[in-house]
Order: sequence, then structure tokens, then C-alpha cells
Amino acid sequence: MDTHTGADPPSGLQTMRRQGSGYLPIENYGLIGNMRTCAMVGIDGSIDFMCWPAFDSPSVFCRLLDKDKGGYFSIAPPVALECTTKQQYLPSSNILQTRYIHEDGVVDLIDFFPRPKNSSVVAKAAKQMPFRESVIVQDELKKWLVRRVDCIRGEFHLDIEIFPAFDYARAPHTTEILMPIHPPGSTQTKTVSFSSPALNLQLDVTIDRGEEQVHSCPGLEFKKVKKEGMLGEGVVARVHLLEGQAVSFILRDDIPNHVTRDITTETVDLQQHDTQSYWFDWIRKSKYKGRWREVVNRSLMILKLLTYEPTGAIIAAPTFSIPENIGGSRNWDYRFCWVRDSSFTIYILLRMGFTEEADAYMDFISDRFRKSRSPEGALPIMFSITGSTDLPELELNHLSGYRDSAPVRIGNGAAFHQQFDIYGELMDGIYLYNKYGKPVTWEQWVSIREILEPDMSIWEVRNKKQNFVYSKVMLWVAFDRGLRLAEKRCLPCPNRAKWLEVRDEIYEEVMTLGYSSTMRCFKQSYESGDMLDSSILIAPLVFFISPNDPRFLRTVDRILLSPERGGLTSTGLVYRYNTEHSDDGVGGREGAFSMCTFWLVEALTRAGVYDKKYLVRAVNIFENMLNFGNHLGMFSEEIARSGEQLGNTPQAFSHLALISAAFNLDRATEGRFA
Repeated sequence: MDTHTGADPPSGLQTMRRQGSGYLPIENYGLIGNMRTCAMVGIDGSIDFMCWPAFDSPSVFCRLLDKDKGGYFSIAPPVALECTTKQQYLPSSNILQTRYIHEDGVVDLIDFFPRPKNSSVVAKAAKQMPFRESVIVQDELKKWLVRRVDCIRGEFHLDIEIFPAFDYARAPHTTEILMPIHPPGSTQTKTVSFSSPALNLQLDVTIDRGEEQVHSCPGLEFKKVKKEGMLGEGVVARVHLLEGQAVSFILRDDIPNHVTRDITTETVDLQQHDTQSYWFDWIRKSKYKGRWREVVNRSLMILKLLTYEPTGAIIAAPTFSIPENIGGSRNWDYRFCWVRDSSFTIYILLRMGFTEEADAYMDFISDRFRKSRSPEGALPIMFSITGSTDLPELELNHLSGYRDSAPVRIGNGAAFHQQFDIYGELMDGIYLYNKYGKPVTWEQWVSIREILEPDMSIWEVRNKKQNFVYSKVMLWVAFDRGLRLAEKRCLPCPNRAKWLEVRDEIYEEVMTLGYSSTMRCFKQSYESGDMLDSSILIAPLVFFISPNDPRFLRTVDRILLSPERGGLTSTGLVYRYNTEHSDDGVGGREGAFSMCTFWLVEALTRAGVYDKKYLVRAVNIFENMLNFGNHLGMFSEEIARSGEQLGNTPQAFSHLALISAAFNLDRATEGRFA
């Protein structure tokens, strides 16, 4: 056991645990959050990503995107101490436990954002006013990041390093140590303050000395350290824990001229207990009881973490600019809400029993398509978590990017890009909400009719450089669902005949112009020759084509081939398209898409209702894909050829597609598929 007790830990902490690049693999992180913001916790005990106070706020810790400048909050054994590390979520919760195991001792590091046990007060207040302005929410929902270390056997040394980098590492800050040495029995907990022009944070420390060591108390002495390249000082300390002792570190807002209450160990105990109760009560509402219950429940809890509770928006991912190809330029900000996710989100939330979340998400989307269309009537493809479409895209050139994958981008300039598939995804979501949730209102129906009217931009489909088959299929879905809604609810539909004509015209067009007679399967676009695209796997999922149609089955069989043989599947993973043969205007390679792989599983599942060999294949591919999730069941956007995760993580659509595939696989294998 290392007996070094100095307050200044050895230089180069964590470097030996971070390969030669200085970065952890993307899959070596867990997610914690409070439905306002979140943090990514590495398996080595370092928080390397956190935006504060909201998902789309500037980052405070961002070592994930620059190992030198990004900032981090690490609690870990001294770098010279070799120990085994295990990481898991506490049962039925989003409380993350990282366990350090050594011959001389074992320590648990518990990370979480507090949630009150009874969420009704928070949810009600959140809908009435913005988070920062709600007195009720601020009182009930602690804006705290809690990191708690508990020695459960023997003794252990831990090094603490806190190096914030405010405003995406662009803003300077000052650091003040208010209590350099934490004396035994002290009731003061405010220890360090970090002050930047736009945000101030304070660190509180509480110590539980344990019943067996009433005469001893863990010693803590903080020192300021300046790292090269960073715009402010951080703090470091070392703590020596004996069995039964615990120390909690709470990072929270430091409001100037505002007296904040000191925190007791009992308060932290209560917050952890209430948070665990909250998550247990939430996940037990799930209706899923199938064979993949554990992985589905974890996906549901991740989706909940990606929900911005004040508005009901669900972000695509909590991170930005994690590359789709190491060293490449496919680096995007996913901290926004995409319309493309609507139908899957509504479908999953309702079928799994989470009606409140489905209602909140539907309210958010409905408000957007009623209020946020362009002057020409076009629907934005994405929104901020508060509903804005003003998402200026910037490059943070001072950050090197994950493993030197530049540029690092924030914002997204594509809000009003023309992507006509979103109309189908939106209409399908509204239709599913009407079917499984609440009836569509008159105001919603009027807005739907306007979207489908001939003078709206949805009709201007021929101004695209290519007529993508996926977009055409989703346009068909838009008119089909509009007609189904009108029929089911007996709603007035003045342009019914025209809608029917356009729907049938699109169908005929896809079956002729979107089909390659050479490959004898569907292709990427009318103009793409014999280019294959796995997005066509959505077709039977939205009932465009029957899953046992020979044309579709031949397409699936082609997709199942390896890229070298003209297909899109490698090691059981599905690529969107062959980037070496398709110019998408971005350039560079990308990995296999988690979402597309789960779509393949569901397409095979539906085909398997009529031919059991496809059902067996679906189960095998699904089980294989689960192996590419990380140790916590999290999936990023893509999987590299090397098997490592790529892209922003965890991605909502990957987990939505996982849940849908598992849900329908269960139904098919039990003979309940309809």
C-alpha cells in the first residue's frame, strides 16, 4: 500500500491509465444526470465532460475533447498504485459506482446528481417556469454534483484533482481555497470557490469518520496548482481513508453575496437515498417484462437522463464533437432535439408505459410544428432544449478534439436544412400518439393539414440534388398517416383526394425509380445507380412494404453481405452506406451505425413471422450487437471496425432502436406479433 501522505500528489496522475494518447476509450464512460444536465464519468474515476447548468450550456469539464485544456474532476488512487477497477450502476438507478480494489483496501466512489424522492413537485414546477427561475425547483431539485468515497475494507489513499475550464475552456477563472486544511469536527463545508465571468462554482466537503474511528478523522489539505495551457488554477489533495470512513465532495453554484447552507453527512445520505428511490420508482413503471429486461431498462433510464424536464425535449446525445472517425472531421453537436426521433420516441415511451414523458415530449413537438415553421412553411429539423431554432455553429479551434479529431464544433447550423423525411417521422409520431396515447386535438389537426397542403415546402421534393429513397418512403408515411388520422377520427380533410393521389404516386415512384433491376433490390436514391443504403430497413417498420415482400427480402439479403461482397454488414454490424463509393459531401470514413443494426434486427424479426430462419438470424444479430455496448449497457452512435465505440454517446436513437427491436423480438418469438 502506498503510504505517501503528502497533499501534493505525483505529477502525471492518470496518464498510465489513459493509453499513450492521454484519452480514455469512448466506451469507458458512464452517464449521470438530473434531467437538466449530465456528466460523463470515466472508469478511472475522472469526470471528463460536464456542461453546467443545462445540457446545452458551456462545458465546465471537457477533457474528453482536449486532454490538456478541457478540464476535469478526478478522484482516483495514486497513479503508482496498481488496483482493479469495477464500474456499475446501483440497482435500478442512475447512481454510478466505481470500485477500486487493492489487497490492502477497497473504496467505492459514488457519483450522482440528486433527485427528490417525490418527483411530482419538481415536474409540476418545471412545466410552469424555467429551471433557473423556479424557487420550488431550486429548493426541491438540488443543483449539485455529488461525488462520495466510502472505504469499505482496509485502508486506501485517494488523489483528488479539480481543474475546471469554464465556457468551453475559453474563460479565465480565479480559485480561492477557503479552508486549506479540513480540521476534524469542523461544521464548515464550503472549501473551494471557482469564479469565472459568467459562472461561479463552490466545492463543499463533508467527512464521515465512521463509528470505529471516533478518535481519527481523514485529513484533507487542498493546494492550488496551475497547469500549462489552462486559464485558471485547479486544486489537488490527497485523502487517507480507513474502513468505515467516507468523504463527500459536492460541486454546486456559488452565488455571490448569497449565504449557502453548509452540508452535513446526513444531508448527503438523504439525497442519495431519495435519488435511488426516485429511480427505482420510475423504472418499475416499465411494462417491458421480456427476456432482455435488464438491457431494455438500462436503455430506458438513459433515455430519461437525456430528457430536459422543463420542456419535455429529449436530446439526441449529451455530448458534442466526439468523432465518427478518429482523426476525421465528422464531429457534430448532438445536444439538441431532432424531429427525426419523434416517431420512435413516442412509440417507445407509450408502449413501455411512460405516458407522462410521452405527453411532455408530444407537447414540446406540437408547439414547435405550430410555431416554428419558416416563412415558406418548412419545418425545422431540430430544436434547442427550449425550442429555439437559433443554433449558430462555431468551431472551437483552441481545442484539439478527441485524440486530435478536429474541428471541435458546438451548435448546429442545419436547423432549417431541407430534410423531407422529417415530415413522415413527425406524422408517424402524431399518429402513434393518437393510437396509443391521447386523441389528437383540433389545433394539432389543423397544423397537420397545413403541413400537408400543396403550397407548403413538403411538395417541393424535386429541388433536391438527389431523390433519396428513404426520404421518399417517409414522405409516403406523412400522407398515409394524415389519411389514416382523418379516417380514424372522422376529421375534415378537404384535400383528401389529392393526398391519396400523392401518396399512391410516391409509392409507385419508389417501387420503380427506387429499385435497381441490376442489383434486384432497393437503392440509395433514384440517381445513385446501384448504391446500397441501409436506411431502407425502415420500410417495413413504417408499413411501407410487407416484410416478406421478395423485393425487400432481396434487399435485406444484400445488406447482410460484407462490404467487400457488395453489402453493408461486417461482424454483424450494419453500415449506413459505403463511404468509399458514396460522396455525401462530408468526406472521411465512419463506423457501423448502432441504429441501423437494430433496424436490421427488427426487419428480420418482422420477416421471421413468415419464415422462421429470419427470426433466428434476428436473435443472433441482436445478441451480437449487445456485445458492442459498453460495460454499463451504453451505446454510442457508431462502432468502429476495431470494435470500439465512435460518435456522440450515449445516443438516444441507438437506445430507442434497441428497445424497439427487443420489444418486437419478444412478441415474435412468443407468437404475439401483429
